[in-house]
Amino acid sequence: MMEASEPEPSPSDQDSPSPSSSSCGAPQAATPPLGVISEAAGELGPAIDAEAALRACREVLQQATLTRAEVDGGADPEGPAPGSVKSARRRQRRSPSRQSWLLRLFESKLFDVSMAISYLHRSKEPGVQAYIGNRLFSFGHAQVDFYLPQLLNMYIHMDEDVGDAIKPYVVHRCRQSISFSLRCAWLLGAYSSDMHISTQRHSRGTKLRKLILSDELKPAGSRARRDLLTLTAFCPPGGPEHGLSPSKRTHQRSKSDATVGVSLSSNLKRTASNPKVESSQDEDSCSSSDSLEFKTRPPLRLAPQREFVKALLGIGQRLATLPTKEQKTQRLVSELSLLSHKLPARVWLPTAPRPHHVVRVPHTQAVVLNSKDKAPYLIYVEVLECDNFETSNVPVRIPENRIRSTRSVENLPDCGVAADQRAGGFSTVPNYDDDAWSTDDIGELQVELPEVHTSSGDNISQFSVDSSSSLESREPVFIAAGDIRRRLSEQLAQTPTTFRRDPEDPSAVALKEPWEEKVRRIREGSPYGHLPHWRLLSVIVKCGDDLRQELLASQVLQQLKSIWEQERVPLWIKPYEILVLSADSGMIEPVVNAVSLHQVKKQSQLSLLDYFLQEHGGAPTTEAFLSAQRGFVQSCAGYSLLCYLLQVKDRHNGNILLDAEGHIIHIDFGFILSSSPKNLGFETSAFKLTADFVDVMGGPDGDMFNYYRMLILQGLIAARKHMEKVLQIVEIMQQGTQLPCFHGSSTMRALKERFHMSLTEEQLQLLVEQLVDGSMRSITTKLYDGFQYLTNGIM
Repeated sequence: MMEASEPEPSPSDQDSPSPSSSSCGAPQAATPPLGVISEAAGELGPAIDAEAALRACREVLQQATLTRAEVDGGADPEGPAPGSVKSARRRQRRSPSRQSWLLRLFESKLFDVSMAISYLHRSKEPGVQAYIGNRLFSFGHAQVDFYLPQLLNMYIHMDEDVGDAIKPYVVHRCRQSISFSLRCAWLLGAYSSDMHISTQRHSRGTKLRKLILSDELKPAGSRARRDLLTLTAFCPPGGPEHGLSPSKRTHQRSKSDATVGVSLSSNLKRTASNPKVESSQDEDSCSSSDSLEFKTRPPLRLAPQREFVKALLGIGQRLATLPTKEQKTQRLVSELSLLSHKLPARVWLPTAPRPHHVVRVPHTQAVVLNSKDKAPYLIYVEVLECDNFETSNVPVRIPENRIRSTRSVENLPDCGVAADQRAGGFSTVPNYDDDAWSTDDIGELQVELPEVHTSSGDNISQFSVDSSSSLESREPVFIAAGDIRRRLSEQLAQTPTTFRRDPEDPSAVALKEPWEEKVRRIREGSPYGHLPHWRLLSVIVKCGDDLRQELLASQVLQQLKSIWEQERVPLWIKPYEILVLSADSGMIEPVVNAVSLHQVKKQSQLSLLDYFLQEHGGAPTTEAFLSAQRGFVQSCAGYSLLCYLLQVKDRHNGNILLDAEGHIIHIDFGFILSSSPKNLGFETSAFKLTADFVDVMGGPDGDMFNYYRMLILQGLIAARKHMEKVLQIVEIMQQGTQLPCFHGSSTMRALKERFHMSLTEEQLQLLVEQLVDGSMRSITTKLYDGFQYLTNGIM
């Protein structure tokens, strides 16, 4: 006996909760969506259970079609046409399933954040847009954060209904997180930059950015006050306190966290670091002197991190004015050494996934990267992981030159370091910029010695085992003078590596060193290395480059990786974090254990196949070589398909990395879709496939080369099944932008055509063979590599 089909819900009873209304395919949020709308006015909304929120959303959606009909009917200046509302009701009764089916889709488990973004972008119904805006609260933070550039671009460039739907979510998240607030402010500034200056000044994006940076979006209640009281100020070198003498400087980071209960008024006093009480400060200036005793008010909630990032960008801007890489490297080390004097502080690397506090920047390890006109640089950053960087105590400062207080240090061997360099903080870089090591800075470190140093013997230095909370409760660790000599010798010695030092390419040695060895070496030489939550991170800082296209390509890369994993296609690609700070600056997460093909060829003077054999087993039949070869094929197929779909150009060997496991990794997506170097469109092949690549795969007739073709076919079939997820990422960012990748009116149409939705799988196979053969024989690829060698020395 057949079961009776479920009756269609009528519009009149859609406001009653259905059995499935409480399971919307997402966890119930503690702070419900509708209750958060009032937060835009600066108040925390009431707590509403998820079922009530969904019921209210359902009512909004139910009225969407009727409201639209009324608006359409009111277009006549004489007033609404007679019967327009009635006709709308009649149409609604005639097709009651329109809202019903849409609502069922929104409440189903199939409805994910990708579909929500798509409906928010394409729907013209204010009710649907408002519903989607509220549904954003039901998705995980990481899911929504992936689409944050799209959300903010829609907020800036689309109509008010879309902006009104998005703003409550953004405001709510900004109240919760400093990191999210800053990321929103940076993106809003970057994506508003293409607007005319008069329009930009009064745009919604600019207003929201000012609201975020005004520090008005704080958590409500006592928690906000506690968070503010525990903030650690950060002032970059050259800030307001830079001219103070050592006696007028102090580092009291541990004290600021230990005195949370002290009232604000007790801190409004004259101190050694601040002879007078300041009355006001500029938004972009440092919020206080280096002392953490607040003067007239706590430092702004966002100020320490903003100043830290501004200091890193300022270094990059100053490096770009220097003519040679040697001068740039010396200046970089000098500036970072001064920056380290302001650490630890309540600052963090925005590209890192886990919460932490930055405690030290080993300045001698920083390198300037290859760039003809600009000066991107790579730094390594020591951090201590914590539960919450906004509320956790900032670690106590441990001076690096504490060993100068022991008599045994006077008997250390020279190790190639002059006496004046040793007195200035153990600089290991020759021809160091003396101006960076002012006597004030040396004195500053000497003043700190009594705060941390408890006692010392003739031949022993004491190091704290833990942070500020346990300086006196734990037993000290004793390090012999011989250990100190060994550590200094290791730091001064050349890093053992197969790459030689190249003044024109100082990054080659640093990038070639295995990451595990680098971590061990830096940890051994760090005063914080003994702490259990110590970690080493790295970041590339870029000034003068627009990273918005890089971010777009990175999003497509992550989406394709997710699609291929879902479809079980063994393609390998490596997404990395891109942080857009403005329309001409940003940060990039480096790929560790990887060097460029240019560096491989220049340093080894070998073919790619011979280098593979040298690095992986020595013979093509070894397990190590076969494993690396498989990784090479899977990554080469993945990036070949990515380069074809996005039309990635400027594929010289400086923009292709090779990691320690044999994978290739494409970087620098400055030319994609409709743009190319000099807009010449010189690279005409679908992707880069040189004879070197084919040789590593075993030749054009080998099994691994056939495997490469098969992987491209499987990857394309899987990608076109989820084409809309890729298209929407690109399409939304086309709104209101002047990015060169969107020049021309056919960008989106051409992208869609490259998925070849009309072809059968047999026809796709023929297409893949044509793409592979054409790329392998491409004369323009060889000519472009030759051009790069002649003009930029890229092999």
